[in-house]
Amino acid sequence: MSEELHIVTGAFGYSGKYIATRLLDEGHRVRTLTNSLNRPNPFGEKVEALPFNFEDPDALIESLRGAKVLYNTYWVRFNHSLFKHADAVRNTLPLFEAAKRAGVERVVHVSITNPSEDSPLEYFSGKARLERGLKESGLSYAILRPTVLFGKEDILINNIAWALRHLPVFGTFGDGSYRIQPIYVDDLAALAVEQGKRQEDVTIDAIGPETFTYRELVAAIAKITGVHRPILAMPPALAYAAGWTLGLFLGDVMITWPEVRGLMADLLCTDSPAAGTTRLTDWAKENRDQLGVRYANELARRKDRTRNYK
Repeated sequence: MSEELHIVTGAFGYSGKYIATRLLDEGHRVRTLTNSLNRPNPFGEKVEALPFNFEDPDALIESLRGAKVLYNTYWVRFNHSLFKHADAVRNTLPLFEAAKRAGVERVVHVSITNPSEDSPLEYFSGKARLERGLKESGLSYAILRPTVLFGKEDILINNIAWALRHLPVFGTFGDGSYRIQPIYVDDLAALAVEQGKRQEDVTIDAIGPETFTYRELVAAIAKITGVHRPILAMPPALAYAAGWTLGLFLGDVMITWPEVRGLMADLLCTDSPAAGTTRLTDWAKENRDQLGVRYANELARRKDRTRNYK
Protein backbone atom coordinates (compact mmCIF):
# COMPACT_ATOMS: atom_id res chain seq x y z
CA MET A 1 0.00 0.00 0.00
CA SER A 2 1.14 3.56 -0.67
CA GLU A 3 2.64 5.45 2.27
CA GLU A 4 0.68 8.54 1.25
CA LEU A 5 -2.17 9.43 3.57
CA HIS A 6 -5.20 11.04 1.97
CA ILE A 7 -8.05 12.46 4.06
CA VAL A 8 -11.64 12.69 2.86
CA THR A 9 -14.35 14.50 4.78
CA GLY A 10 -17.60 12.55 4.89
CA ALA A 11 -16.39 9.25 3.40
CA PHE A 12 -19.48 7.52 4.80
CA GLY A 13 -21.74 9.91 2.88
CA TYR A 14 -22.28 10.56 -0.81
CA SER A 15 -19.49 12.09 -2.90
CA GLY A 16 -16.93 11.42 -0.16
CA LYS A 17 -17.56 7.68 -0.41
CA TYR A 18 -16.78 7.67 -4.11
CA ILE A 19 -13.60 9.70 -3.59
CA ALA A 20 -12.45 7.33 -0.84
CA THR A 21 -13.17 4.30 -3.03
CA ARG A 22 -11.00 5.66 -5.83
CA LEU A 23 -8.18 6.50 -3.44
CA LEU A 24 -8.26 2.98 -2.01
CA ASP A 25 -8.24 1.53 -5.51
CA GLU A 26 -5.03 3.46 -6.13
CA GLY A 27 -3.47 1.96 -3.02
CA HIS A 28 -3.47 5.00 -0.75
CA ARG A 29 -4.02 5.12 2.98
CA VAL A 30 -7.35 6.81 3.61
CA ARG A 31 -8.75 8.51 6.68
CA THR A 32 -12.09 10.24 6.99
CA LEU A 33 -13.22 13.08 9.22
CA THR A 34 -16.92 12.73 9.93
CA ASN A 35 -19.83 13.68 12.15
CA SER A 36 -21.16 10.15 11.67
CA LEU A 37 -18.81 7.91 13.61
CA ASN A 38 -21.73 5.61 14.46
CA ARG A 39 -22.70 5.13 10.83
CA PRO A 40 -21.60 1.75 9.42
CA ASN A 41 -18.16 1.98 7.85
CA PRO A 42 -18.55 0.60 4.30
CA PHE A 43 -14.77 0.23 4.02
CA GLY A 44 -14.16 -1.72 7.21
CA GLU A 45 -10.62 -1.35 8.51
CA LYS A 46 -9.43 0.16 5.24
CA VAL A 47 -10.60 3.66 6.24
CA GLU A 48 -9.84 5.11 9.66
CA ALA A 49 -12.61 7.38 10.99
CA LEU A 50 -12.04 10.36 13.27
CA PRO A 51 -14.39 13.12 14.44
CA PHE A 52 -14.14 16.61 12.96
CA ASN A 53 -13.19 18.18 16.30
CA PHE A 54 -14.20 21.63 15.11
CA GLU A 55 -14.36 22.78 18.73
CA ASP A 56 -10.83 21.52 19.49
CA PRO A 57 -8.33 23.11 17.07
CA ASP A 58 -5.36 21.12 18.38
CA ALA A 59 -7.16 17.82 17.95
CA LEU A 60 -8.31 18.89 14.47
CA ILE A 61 -4.72 19.65 13.50
CA GLU A 62 -3.53 16.28 14.79
CA SER A 63 -6.25 14.46 12.85
CA LEU A 64 -4.87 16.03 9.66
CA ARG A 65 -1.19 15.66 10.38
CA GLY A 66 0.77 13.58 7.90
CA ALA A 67 -1.79 13.83 5.12
CA LYS A 68 -0.70 14.73 1.61
CA VAL A 69 -4.15 15.76 0.35
CA LEU A 70 -7.41 16.79 2.01
CA TYR A 71 -10.57 16.30 -0.04
CA ASN A 72 -13.29 18.48 1.43
CA THR A 73 -16.94 17.68 0.73
CA TYR A 74 -18.28 19.08 4.03
CA TRP A 75 -21.37 21.29 3.58
CA VAL A 76 -25.13 21.41 4.22
CA ARG A 77 -27.81 21.61 1.55
CA PHE A 78 -30.15 24.02 3.37
CA ASN A 79 -30.63 25.86 6.64
CA HIS A 80 -32.35 23.90 9.40
CA SER A 81 -32.61 24.06 13.16
CA LEU A 82 -29.95 21.32 13.33
CA PHE A 83 -27.50 22.77 10.79
CA LYS A 84 -26.98 25.99 8.87
CA HIS A 85 -24.87 27.31 6.01
CA ALA A 86 -23.24 29.76 8.42
CA ASP A 87 -22.16 26.86 10.64
CA ALA A 88 -20.61 25.10 7.66
CA VAL A 89 -18.65 28.23 6.74
CA ARG A 90 -17.60 28.81 10.34
CA ASN A 91 -16.34 25.20 10.61
CA THR A 92 -14.67 24.93 7.22
CA LEU A 93 -12.43 27.99 7.45
CA PRO A 94 -10.66 26.59 10.56
CA LEU A 95 -10.45 23.25 8.76
CA PHE A 96 -8.35 24.91 6.05
CA GLU A 97 -6.20 26.60 8.69
CA ALA A 98 -5.73 23.31 10.53
CA ALA A 99 -4.73 21.63 7.27
CA LYS A 100 -2.06 24.25 6.71
CA ARG A 101 -0.71 23.95 10.25
CA ALA A 102 -0.70 20.15 9.97
CA GLY A 103 1.45 20.29 6.84
CA VAL A 104 -1.17 19.09 4.34
CA GLU A 105 0.24 19.68 0.87
CA ARG A 106 -2.96 20.21 -1.12
CA VAL A 107 -6.70 20.69 -0.69
CA VAL A 108 -9.31 19.55 -3.20
CA HIS A 109 -12.48 21.41 -2.30
CA VAL A 110 -16.01 20.82 -3.60
CA SER A 111 -17.86 24.09 -4.20
CA ILE A 112 -20.78 25.03 -6.51
CA THR A 113 -21.15 26.65 -9.91
CA ASN A 114 -21.44 30.43 -10.01
CA PRO A 115 -20.63 31.23 -6.37
CA SER A 116 -20.60 34.90 -5.38
CA GLU A 117 -20.13 36.59 -2.04
CA ASP A 118 -22.65 39.18 -3.25
CA SER A 119 -25.30 36.54 -3.91
CA PRO A 120 -28.56 36.92 -1.94
CA LEU A 121 -28.61 33.12 -1.75
CA GLU A 122 -26.63 31.93 1.25
CA TYR A 123 -25.66 28.65 -0.39
CA PHE A 124 -23.79 30.49 -3.15
CA SER A 125 -22.41 33.29 -0.99
CA GLY A 126 -21.18 30.81 1.62
CA LYS A 127 -19.46 28.69 -0.99
CA ALA A 128 -17.80 31.83 -2.40
CA ARG A 129 -16.56 32.80 1.06
CA LEU A 130 -14.96 29.37 1.45
CA GLU A 131 -13.30 29.61 -1.96
CA ARG A 132 -11.76 32.94 -0.95
CA GLY A 133 -10.65 31.52 2.39
CA LEU A 134 -8.94 28.58 0.68
CA LYS A 135 -7.21 30.84 -1.83
CA GLU A 136 -6.00 33.13 0.94
CA SER A 137 -4.73 30.21 3.06
CA GLY A 138 -1.59 29.73 1.00
CA LEU A 139 -2.40 26.04 0.49
CA SER A 140 -2.14 24.46 -2.93
CA TYR A 141 -5.72 23.96 -4.06
CA ALA A 142 -8.14 22.62 -6.63
CA ILE A 143 -11.67 24.00 -6.40
CA LEU A 144 -14.30 21.84 -8.10
CA ARG A 145 -17.64 23.44 -8.90
CA PRO A 146 -20.35 20.84 -9.61
CA THR A 147 -24.01 21.61 -10.22
CA VAL A 148 -26.20 18.64 -9.31
CA LEU A 149 -24.74 15.18 -8.67
CA PHE A 150 -26.47 12.01 -9.78
CA GLY A 151 -25.83 8.45 -8.71
CA LYS A 152 -27.44 5.67 -6.69
CA GLU A 153 -27.49 7.72 -3.46
CA ASP A 154 -28.63 10.97 -5.07
CA ILE A 155 -31.47 13.15 -3.84
CA LEU A 156 -32.71 15.50 -6.60
CA ILE A 157 -32.80 13.23 -9.64
CA ASN A 158 -34.19 10.31 -7.65
CA ASN A 159 -36.95 12.42 -6.13
CA ILE A 160 -37.94 13.89 -9.49
CA ALA A 161 -38.42 10.29 -10.64
CA TRP A 162 -40.25 9.47 -7.40
CA ALA A 163 -42.66 12.38 -7.91
CA LEU A 164 -43.28 11.31 -11.51
CA ARG A 165 -44.01 7.77 -10.37
CA HIS A 166 -46.31 8.70 -7.48
CA LEU A 167 -48.05 11.99 -8.29
CA PRO A 168 -50.77 12.58 -10.92
CA VAL A 169 -49.02 15.67 -12.36
CA PHE A 170 -45.56 17.25 -12.16
CA GLY A 171 -45.31 21.00 -11.75
CA THR A 172 -42.29 23.07 -12.79
CA PHE A 173 -41.33 26.40 -11.28
CA GLY A 174 -42.46 28.75 -14.02
CA ASP A 175 -41.87 27.51 -17.55
CA GLY A 176 -38.89 25.34 -16.60
CA SER A 177 -36.57 26.95 -19.15
CA TYR A 178 -33.68 27.39 -16.73
CA ARG A 179 -30.80 25.01 -17.30
CA ILE A 180 -29.03 22.27 -15.36
CA GLN A 181 -25.89 20.21 -16.09
CA PRO A 182 -25.81 17.16 -13.79
CA ILE A 183 -22.53 15.32 -13.24
CA TYR A 184 -22.16 11.68 -12.26
CA VAL A 185 -20.85 11.41 -8.71
CA ASP A 186 -18.06 9.01 -9.68
CA ASP A 187 -16.95 11.37 -12.47
CA LEU A 188 -16.62 14.07 -9.80
CA ALA A 189 -14.64 11.63 -7.64
CA ALA A 190 -12.33 10.79 -10.53
CA LEU A 191 -11.74 14.49 -11.14
CA ALA A 192 -11.05 15.08 -7.44
CA VAL A 193 -8.51 12.27 -7.21
CA GLU A 194 -6.78 13.40 -10.41
CA GLN A 195 -6.53 16.96 -9.10
CA GLY A 196 -5.12 15.63 -5.85
CA LYS A 197 -2.05 14.51 -7.80
CA ARG A 198 -1.30 17.98 -9.16
CA GLN A 199 0.20 21.12 -7.70
CA GLU A 200 -1.13 24.06 -9.70
CA ASP A 201 -3.99 26.11 -8.26
CA VAL A 202 -7.11 25.58 -10.37
CA THR A 203 -10.84 26.23 -10.31
CA ILE A 204 -12.89 23.86 -12.46
CA ASP A 205 -16.58 23.87 -13.33
CA ALA A 206 -17.36 20.20 -12.71
CA ILE A 207 -20.30 19.79 -15.05
CA GLY A 208 -21.62 16.80 -16.94
CA PRO A 209 -21.76 16.30 -20.71
CA GLU A 210 -25.51 16.97 -21.06
CA THR A 211 -27.31 20.29 -20.64
CA PHE A 212 -31.06 20.23 -20.01
CA THR A 213 -33.66 22.80 -19.31
CA TYR A 214 -35.40 21.76 -16.10
CA ARG A 215 -38.49 20.84 -18.10
CA GLU A 216 -36.39 18.76 -20.51
CA LEU A 217 -34.79 16.99 -17.57
CA VAL A 218 -38.15 16.05 -16.07
CA ALA A 219 -39.45 14.91 -19.47
CA ALA A 220 -36.34 12.79 -20.06
CA ILE A 221 -36.68 11.07 -16.69
CA ALA A 222 -40.37 10.44 -17.30
CA LYS A 223 -39.65 8.89 -20.68
CA ILE A 224 -36.83 6.71 -19.39
CA THR A 225 -38.86 5.40 -16.44
CA GLY A 226 -41.89 4.82 -18.66
CA VAL A 227 -44.12 7.19 -16.71
CA HIS A 228 -46.70 9.36 -18.46
CA ARG A 229 -47.61 12.46 -16.46
CA PRO A 230 -48.64 15.97 -17.45
CA ILE A 231 -45.75 18.40 -16.85
CA LEU A 232 -47.36 21.69 -15.94
CA ALA A 233 -45.81 25.16 -15.82
CA MET A 234 -46.88 26.62 -12.48
CA PRO A 235 -46.35 29.94 -10.73
CA PRO A 236 -43.08 29.41 -8.84
CA ALA A 237 -44.57 30.23 -5.45
CA LEU A 238 -47.42 27.78 -5.98
CA ALA A 239 -45.10 24.97 -7.11
CA TYR A 240 -42.85 25.64 -4.13
CA ALA A 241 -45.85 25.58 -1.75
CA ALA A 242 -46.87 22.21 -3.18
CA GLY A 243 -43.36 20.82 -2.66
CA TRP A 244 -43.19 22.26 0.85
CA THR A 245 -46.54 20.70 1.78
CA LEU A 246 -45.56 17.33 0.36
CA GLY A 247 -42.34 17.55 2.34
CA LEU A 248 -44.36 17.89 5.55
CA PHE A 249 -46.13 14.61 4.84
CA LEU A 250 -42.82 12.93 3.99
CA GLY A 251 -41.02 14.32 7.04
CA ASP A 252 -38.46 16.03 4.83
CA VAL A 253 -37.57 19.26 3.05
CA MET A 254 -38.25 18.47 -0.61
CA ILE A 255 -37.25 21.88 -1.92
CA THR A 256 -36.39 25.27 -0.45
CA TRP A 257 -37.23 28.69 -1.79
CA PRO A 258 -33.52 29.58 -2.15
CA GLU A 259 -33.08 26.41 -4.24
CA VAL A 260 -35.97 27.49 -6.47
CA ARG A 261 -34.39 30.92 -6.88
CA GLY A 262 -31.01 29.41 -7.68
CA LEU A 263 -32.51 27.13 -10.31
CA MET A 264 -34.50 29.90 -11.95
CA ALA A 265 -31.49 32.24 -11.93
CA ASP A 266 -29.64 29.69 -14.12
CA LEU A 267 -26.94 29.25 -11.49
CA LEU A 268 -26.66 25.49 -12.13
CA CYS A 269 -25.31 26.00 -15.64
CA THR A 270 -22.08 27.37 -17.10
CA ASP A 271 -20.48 27.68 -20.54
CA SER A 272 -17.45 25.62 -19.50
CA PRO A 273 -16.48 22.36 -21.19
CA ALA A 274 -17.76 19.17 -19.61
CA ALA A 275 -15.58 17.73 -16.84
CA GLY A 276 -17.45 14.42 -16.69
CA THR A 277 -18.18 11.86 -19.39
CA THR A 278 -21.14 9.90 -18.01
CA ARG A 279 -24.46 10.97 -19.52
CA LEU A 280 -27.38 11.19 -17.14
CA THR A 281 -29.70 9.72 -19.76
CA ASP A 282 -27.46 6.65 -20.17
CA TRP A 283 -27.12 6.16 -16.41
CA ALA A 284 -30.86 6.57 -15.90
CA LYS A 285 -31.60 3.93 -18.54
CA GLU A 286 -29.27 1.49 -16.80
CA ASN A 287 -30.94 2.17 -13.45
CA ARG A 288 -34.53 2.77 -14.54
CA ASP A 289 -35.95 -0.08 -12.46
CA GLN A 290 -34.63 1.47 -9.21
CA LEU A 291 -34.76 5.18 -10.06
CA GLY A 292 -37.43 6.91 -8.01
CA VAL A 293 -38.97 3.73 -6.63
CA ARG A 294 -38.21 4.94 -3.11
CA TYR A 295 -38.14 8.50 -1.84
CA ALA A 296 -34.70 9.75 -0.74
CA ASN A 297 -35.14 11.59 2.55
CA GLU A 298 -32.49 14.25 3.19
CA LEU A 299 -33.49 14.97 6.78
CA ALA A 300 -33.55 11.28 7.68
CA ARG A 301 -29.96 11.00 6.50
CA ARG A 302 -28.95 13.99 8.57
CA LYS A 303 -30.81 12.99 11.73
CA ASP A 304 -30.09 9.27 11.83
CA ARG A 305 -26.32 8.84 11.71
CA THR A 306 -26.40 5.15 12.59
CA ARG A 307 -27.63 3.79 9.25
CA ASN A 308 -26.00 3.36 5.87
CA TYR A 309 -26.21 6.38 3.57
CA LYS A 310 -28.62 5.15 0.90
